Amino acid sequence: MSEPTKPLAGIKVLDISRVLAGPWCGQMLADMGADVIKVERPGSGDDTRHWGPPWLAGTEESAYYLCANRGKRSVTVDMAKPEGQAVIKQLVTQSDVLIENFKVGGLKRYGLDYASLKALNPKLIYCSITGFGQESPYAHRAGYDFMIQAMGGIMSLTGKPDDEPGGGPVKSGVAFTDIFTGLYAANAILAALYQRRDSGVGCHIDMALMDVQVGVLANQALNYLTSGNVPQRLGNAHPNIVPYQAFATQDGHMIMAVGNDEQFKRFCMVLSLPTLAEDPRFATNGARVNHRALLVPQLEAALAQRTTDEWLAAFEAVGVPCGPINTLDRVFDDPHVKARGLKQTLPHDQAGHVDLVANPIRFNGAQLSATTAPPHLGQHTESVLEELGITPEQRMALREAGII
Repeated sequence: MSEPTKPLAGIKVLDISRVLAGPWCGQMLADMGADVIKVERPGSGDDTRHWGPPWLAGTEESAYYLCANRGKRSVTVDMAKPEGQAVIKQLVTQSDVLIENFKVGGLKRYGLDYASLKALNPKLIYCSITGFGQESPYAHRAGYDFMIQAMGGIMSLTGKPDDEPGGGPVKSGVAFTDIFTGLYAANAILAALYQRRDSGVGCHIDMALMDVQVGVLANQALNYLTSGNVPQRLGNAHPNIVPYQAFATQDGHMIMAVGNDEQFKRFCMVLSLPTLAEDPRFATNGARVNHRALLVPQLEAALAQRTTDEWLAAFEAVGVPCGPINTLDRVFDDPHVKARGLKQTLPHDQAGHVDLVANPIRFNGAQLSATTAPPHLGQHTESVLEELGITPEQRMALREAGII
């Protein structure tokens, strides 16, 4: 898909956020064709540039930074100084969207808060991402993904039960809350752009990590709200479906995702245990959930008799959902991942090339991923300021003063 045909072509986004939730949102918009200008501190830039190792060979760019900044242009501006604030305000007058993740009220002292910038550009869509939102008893607190995973309940659901070896709360292996917040923020911005088409005015979007974490508790939240019973950790098992968990095989582990009673019948046939599917204690999913402790040990004993590959072939042949537990080297060597182009290689002006994970959205059969690598610090400062009409002499003066 060429850049001009992307759905957000012509939209300009000013991304003054750092770390992950805001940059992830900005990257999503860049993938959709928006011109995303990433404003960073001179000399140091986004904190995640330094969150390594590993580093991209031949550069000072961390893998962490690279995961969330594809398709953007980097401009270094010191917003703590009036001259830097003036540059950002010039950018705002030409922007459709601004993304920020400063503490509540933190941008007001720079004249970069929503009220101030709305006066400059009434069409501006201003997206604030914080730990607890603009109005909350905790609004003054900083918000970090790990802390929010704990406070928002997901760690009470993730990990083995306390009474099992290795039991206790466990965080997600990636910054689950940050990424979901970035996706929700991008959705909100798209809705605001659609609304602005009719209203002609922008809006202030208030995204809180805590709100998002509670919002994605999904069926577990409803399990509690419906029954009043507090869900507990079940390791790799599912609270509402059985068998839907990891099992040990003769040579490793695999997962079974038996989603309905017909699949369970076929599952039992492959195990040579057809009577289990006829037993009233196990014949329906509700019965299996209620008699989990009786059923699962029998399944564990049977699945331990053959290798993972043998079981995968046998279950796939009869349409019973199952899969291996892949390490990341096997993920990127998987035929599906290769066929779908989920590893994206882009030119990089310092390293030669950089491998990234492509955006999974496809439009009309084409991937919706930006085609430029994450920028090195300040890579586009000169060109973006030139677009603003700032002369070479003015840019030189700003650089000599440490503003850019």
